Amino acid sequence: MKTNDYVKYMTQQVVKQMAVPKEDRRQHRLQRKLEKQPFSSKWFGVIPLAIKMLFQRKKNRL
Repeated sequence: MKTNDYVKYMTQQVVKQMAVPKEDRRQHRLQRKLEKQPFSSKWFGVIPLAIKMLFQRKKNRL
């Protein structure tokens, strides 16, 4: 991809983003944030959940 193509693509993306109303951008950003997986499960899988459940179980026994 040449530099000119990249600049053209980026310009199109910026113009498209600016054409969307501010409130719609805010709603879209909020929706993406809510759908995101927690950091611990994204990078480490089920292990953090298992450890958390183990500690909660021990805490409830006391």
